[in-house]
Amino acid sequence: MGGSGGGGRSLSPEELEQLEQSAKKIMKKDGQPSKRNAFISFAAEDLDQVNLLRGQAKNENSDLEFADYSVKEPFDSKNADYIKQKIREKIRQSSVTICFVGEYTAKSKWVDWEIRETIKLGKGVIAMYQGDAPPKNVPPAIKENKIKLIPWNQKIITAEIERAAKTDK
Repeated sequence: MGGSGGGGRSLSPEELEQLEQSAKKIMKKDGQPSKRNAFISFAAEDLDQVNLLRGQAKNENSDLEFADYSVKEPFDSKNADYIKQKIREKIRQSSVTICFVGEYTAKSKWVDWEIRETIKLGKGVIAMYQGDAPPKNVPPAIKENKIKLIPWNQKIITAEIERAAKTDK
């Protein structure tokens, strides 16, 4: 007899979305925090530090909680328009972009583009650094949009993710 369900219909994507939104509202009423979707923008040279951030967000004892919607593997293409399209999709799915600002970030044209694209899509941006002081050089989009640099601190990052996600239009 198996579990075929015998003649029931499948839910449409719209119905699934409505159920998901209803569940999120119920969970919020019960005081459970909702996880934010974050796109992490960073220079390739900073991958090790970004992986630490990803690990902290997965640790159940951490205050930091987000679902990482970043690109895990580089897109197999030399076509910049194709790469931008794929990254744009990831940013659209996110509540906020977290920009890890390290020594090499200011030199990355991709990081600058990702910040600008995030803002263009009406999403919030957080710029964070590791260490005692922020790097002297930051991507132009951070300066031009007066994005505050915050230290790598779980409580501060968590609060900033929530604040930036609320600016999501």
